Amino acid sequence: MCFLLSIPHLYIYIYIYLTMKDSMQVTILSKNLIKPSLPTPKHLKYHKLSFFDQVADVAHLPLVLFYPHCKNNSKHEELEESLSRILSHVYPLAGRFAEDDESLILCLDQGVTYIKAKVNCTLDDLLQQTKKDLDLALSFWPQGTMDVDDSNLFVTPLMVVQVTTFECGGLALAISIAHPVMDGCTTFKILYEWTKVCKFGTPSKEISFMNFNVGALFPYKHDLSTLLEPPVDEGKRKDSKLIARKFVFEKDAISRLREKFDSISESLGFKPSRVEMITALLWRSLIRSTKSAKLKRSVMSFPLNLRGKVADFPEITDSFGNLIIEVPIKFEHDDETKIESLHQIVKLIKESVKVINNKCVKATPDEIISLVIDLYKDSYSGLEWGGDDEVMNFTSSSLSRFPIQKTDFGWGKPSLMHFGSRHNQVLWLYDTECETGIVVQMDLEKKHMDKLVCDQDIIDFAKF
Repeated sequence: MCFLLSIPHLYIYIYIYLTMKDSMQVTILSKNLIKPSLPTPKHLKYHKLSFFDQVADVAHLPLVLFYPHCKNNSKHEELEESLSRILSHVYPLAGRFAEDDESLILCLDQGVTYIKAKVNCTLDDLLQQTKKDLDLALSFWPQGTMDVDDSNLFVTPLMVVQVTTFECGGLALAISIAHPVMDGCTTFKILYEWTKVCKFGTPSKEISFMNFNVGALFPYKHDLSTLLEPPVDEGKRKDSKLIARKFVFEKDAISRLREKFDSISESLGFKPSRVEMITALLWRSLIRSTKSAKLKRSVMSFPLNLRGKVADFPEITDSFGNLIIEVPIKFEHDDETKIESLHQIVKLIKESVKVINNKCVKATPDEIISLVIDLYKDSYSGLEWGGDDEVMNFTSSSLSRFPIQKTDFGWGKPSLMHFGSRHNQVLWLYDTECETGIVVQMDLEKKHMDKLVCDQDIIDFAKF
């Protein structure tokens, strides 16, 4: 860490950091469209969006993976060919929103935008500097996707890929997806299958890993505006400057944290998962960090993936699109004892998610839609929880079950990953490379981040 460096070395470190931040330049070399290797059949010309697509954030969701140098000089060719083969299966991604009906994707093989770029630094230099400033990774987002919103989303390609080459031969692979077309689960599934096709050369006709049935089961609601009002805090997220920082909970730290929970597991009645423990710990630290702002309540949204959870509809296990319920977990900051109790926080998380999960198991599609509408009205549209300035909103998104660390296109595993659109305060949790620990990328307002890194729990359990 910096305070262990001698003064001359510290000056050199600061100078390199400031120089890189000011001088790093990503140059666009080319831009073209990648189309499916096999033409989409005429009977699949229209892809129906679902209710879950309809209520998804109107934004592009970016993901950037950084890969070390390899001797393969045909990386672009392999990426483009394998992407083309994948698109023959996930054909809606090569389409566009229909101009006269936003409930449809027009699948005429218009193509995915593929951008080639270069950057004037080495990957090793970037990796060193992102330890101090993870925001440097934002420079590698696909060009033109950072400012996508409801004013231009529906004329923007559904998927944009940008591959940026470093001076050393390493590269940054960035993909950005229109959220009203698919969720993170679909994105990671497609990405993982793309790596396999690229690495092993799977023929187009043998690629089949997703169903396209969500729009039929959970149909688009053309009268949604009569069922839901816009969130009362709509637009607030754009006014806040969010920064990202990475916290690593290694195996030994998780074991020590487990000891804390084991002492209360009998009264809890369950053994918390790693994600539940870390989220509870972080939430308590976040509440502490907002004390001076006199916030009275906080909401932690937990995305609940419905795939494989609705008993009467096993066919949605591998469905393309959005199939997530945002479970709002509400916490009143009215009792200091309650705030400091990890027992209370982890129990609240577990029980809140369990209630919604149990309601969905035997529910019909119409009942699930009604449940989502009720949750939305209660937690995001109402003044008490949705629009009060005394409420702080966070999202905890666990990616630990997705094979992110296995996204090997044939050049090895990624050296660094960066998630999210910085529109909301989010905790992104994913496995460390050895899969024994948990990494948390936290997107927060700077005033909260500055206090969070001084919290004793964070100092005791996380490396950053």
